[in-house]
Amino acid sequence: MSRRSGGRKSRVAIRSAPLSDNLKPVHAGESGGKFKPLSEDQVDDVIENSFKILSEIGFSQPTPHCIETCQSIGAKLGNDGRLRMPREVVENAIASSTKDLVLHGQNPKYDLDLSGSRVHFSTAGAAGMIADPINKTYRDSTAKDLYDMARITDTCEHIHMFQRTCVLRDISDSYAMDLNTTYNAVMGTAKHVGSSWTEAAHLQQTLKMLHMIAGDEEAWRSRPFVSQSNCFVVPPMKFAEESLECLRIAVEGGMPVLLLSAGQAGATAPPCLAGTVSQAWAECLGGLVYVNAIKPGAPAIIGTWPFVSDLRTGAMSGGSPEQGLLSAACAQVGLNLNLPTGTGCGMSDSKLPDFQGGAEHAANVSSAALAGANIIYESAGMYASLLGACPESLLLDNDILGASLRSTKGITVNDKTLGFDVMRDVCLNGKGHYLGSDQTLDVMQSEYIYPDYFDRHSPSEWLDAKKPDPLLKAVKEKEKILSSYFPKHIDDTIDRDIREAFPIFLDRKSMGREN
Repeated sequence: MSRRSGGRKSRVAIRSAPLSDNLKPVHAGESGGKFKPLSEDQVDDVIENSFKILSEIGFSQPTPHCIETCQSIGAKLGNDGRLRMPREVVENAIASSTKDLVLHGQNPKYDLDLSGSRVHFSTAGAAGMIADPINKTYRDSTAKDLYDMARITDTCEHIHMFQRTCVLRDISDSYAMDLNTTYNAVMGTAKHVGSSWTEAAHLQQTLKMLHMIAGDEEAWRSRPFVSQSNCFVVPPMKFAEESLECLRIAVEGGMPVLLLSAGQAGATAPPCLAGTVSQAWAECLGGLVYVNAIKPGAPAIIGTWPFVSDLRTGAMSGGSPEQGLLSAACAQVGLNLNLPTGTGCGMSDSKLPDFQGGAEHAANVSSAALAGANIIYESAGMYASLLGACPESLLLDNDILGASLRSTKGITVNDKTLGFDVMRDVCLNGKGHYLGSDQTLDVMQSEYIYPDYFDRHSPSEWLDAKKPDPLLKAVKEKEKILSSYFPKHIDDTIDRDIREAFPIFLDRKSMGREN
């Protein structure tokens, strides 16, 4: 076997060259499921407990439409006004649900296959503040911040979809805020977008805008590229009236829905983690019953997002290790029931991208990924337990997510990767190492993943390079992206038509378009 020349510089050059998709070490949808915080019997116990919660406790404050629709398939309204769902009703909903769900991007290359234990990462959150990691300050979030973070996400390989990260605090009208939230996101990225609406009428208007972007209503329904994040339940076990109506409009309008239960362990969910997982699954399965009563097989993601309370203070602790455990356990139940799952995991209690922030992001997002959650929301850019968002952190977290996906993918074992022939050549022919072997050069890009921002220099190289700082590198790259990268996947003519029909706040000049 001949030795290739060039040494380290040659290897760096090879590693720096753009990779074709088939050679990349990780891809969206790597299969997890290897981490199992619950035994099989414990999974069964959680599921049984969820069925019991639905049949014996049920939901308070169901809307008339929810009552009528769910009663038509066997749900029971008690004298206490609570809507209860017998086991058979829930099992029928599970059976009729879409299992091999695909979330579409505006560009088909970003379509996400949510079948089995395939793992994807998404942003999410409703931060009211933006963190400045250099000056170590916070300010109110704006409409442009959301558009900018969508643009940054569009460049991040390992952030596979974009769900709203911040609130548009410079828009006071709730309709305009809902509409512009969706507009800013879909204009900033061709990836699948998640959003939410405060009123059903706002969603109806937004659907008209999405039809224009898709081409017409039929084109939208064939490839819906926006999903609704819907907090239809107020834990514990109480329906939210306006959210239920938004849910109905989304299902009828062909929009995929994330059925989101966000109880907080020790506050709005039981303090013991098994009880928290049980309640989250009961609440989401109740939402699934309603969705399938409206339209059997309507695209729905089980959004078990249980959060954690610091029981010493009652405050949310998004960076706690229990957050990762809860998310992983919820994913494990989803695999057992063969339902598409999404969970909120990967935020930090830290206020800025520092050691605490990176450690909490990495530990918790890896737990959920290894467990096989289909979408891990809030996996990038979120701080102060979701109160703050940091645009630069999207770039840094992209490195973390790539590494997490590499761990999720695991190790491939076959005759080639076992490497006996390579080992025999190195050991018996006096070579003594594998640095120059053909196999090393062949797999250096496909077997290994390399960070864009994290530093791997030796101490002397680090000094010679003037002590590069990953955060400063991310700041510089963010500024470059925001000054030069303006996605144009939506045509100017369509954008002008949208502006004629709807109150759009972002000016075209700030989007790199002529006024």
